Amino acid sequence: MKIAIVKLSALGDIVHAMVALQFIKAAYPDAQIDWVVEQGFAGVLADNPDINQILTVNLKAVKTNKRRLLSEIANIQAYSAQHYDWVIDAQGLIKSALVARLLSKQCVGFDKHSIRESLAARFYKDTVACAYDANTIDRNVAVLTRPLGLNISSAQILEKRTFLYFQPSQLNLPGYGQTGLPSVLLVTGSTWPSRNYPKENYLKVVQGLNANCLLLWGNSQEHESAKWIAERSNAKVLPRMTLNDLKAQIASADLIIGNDTGPTHMAWGLNRPSITLFGPTPISRVYQTDINKVLKSPSVVNPYKLDKNDFSIAEIAETEIIRLAEELL
Repeated sequence: MKIAIVKLSALGDIVHAMVALQFIKAAYPDAQIDWVVEQGFAGVLADNPDINQILTVNLKAVKTNKRRLLSEIANIQAYSAQHYDWVIDAQGLIKSALVARLLSKQCVGFDKHSIRESLAARFYKDTVACAYDANTIDRNVAVLTRPLGLNISSAQILEKRTFLYFQPSQLNLPGYGQTGLPSVLLVTGSTWPSRNYPKENYLKVVQGLNANCLLLWGNSQEHESAKWIAERSNAKVLPRMTLNDLKAQIASADLIIGNDTGPTHMAWGLNRPSITLFGPTPISRVYQTDINKVLKSPSVVNPYKLDKNDFSIAEIAETEIIRLAEELL
C-alpha cells in the first residue's frame, strides 16, 4: 500500500501530525509512506524510519513569484507517478487540497465543517468529520488513520514512542553551561507578537531558576530579544541552528519552556519535559502529560476566531513558571 501525506507546514503542525506515523506502520508494516512538505520544513521529517520519501514543494515562493506556479504544479504531478493508493491531506487548506488532488483523485481530507477553509473539502473524494475545536493532535491522528480503518485512542497517543529523529549535532558549544546544573531551553519567539511571553518576564524566569538557561531564536528580532535577556542574566544565546541541530538540542535538554510554537511542541514529540505558555491560542492544541505542562493566561479563547490582539500571555506569573519548572526538574 502506498500512502502520501500532505502536511505542508508549519513546524508545530507537522509535529502534531507525525505522531500518527507509528500507528499506521504498526497496522501496515509494509506500507510505503511519503510526505509532501514545504522544503523549509523538510528537516523536521528527516531520518524518520516510518517515512519512505520526503517530497518537497516550494509553494511559498509562488506568493512572490507567480511564474513559479507552473513549475511547482509540474513537480507535484511528477510525484503522482507513484500511483498512491491513499493521498491524505492533513492540512485542510485550499492549497494543500489542490496538492492532494494533483497527486490523486482518490484523496481524502477533513469535511467542510471541520476546517477553516471549507472550500478545500470539495477537492476530496472522501472526507473525515472531526470538530474544528477538538484537540489538534487528535484531529491530525483522526484524519490520517480513519481512512485506513484505524481508530486510535487518546490512551495510545499518550503512550506514544519518540518520533523525531536526528543525526549527531555538528554544533560546538563550549562554555554553554555550568556542570551539575540542569539544562533549560527557552523558546522566546513565535509567529505572532501576541503569542510571545515578554522578554522582561522571561528575564525574571531565568533569574529565578538555578539552571543553565539557553535561549533559542529563529529570526533577527528573536535574536535581539535573546541577547537582551542574556546581557542581564547568566543565560546563553544559542547559535543559529538547523532543524537537525534543534532536534538534537531539545532531546538533550532537561526542560523546554516556550510559547505556543514549533520548538516547544517538538519537546512533546521527543518525550522531553516542557512548559508551554498560552495566551491568544487554545490549550487544546497540545496533550498534557506528567512531563508536558501548560500555563494559560486568563483570557477566553474562541478557537474559531483567534484574537491576535490578545496580549494576555503577559499576565502569566513568572513565579508560576518557576514553580512548575522546579517540579519538572
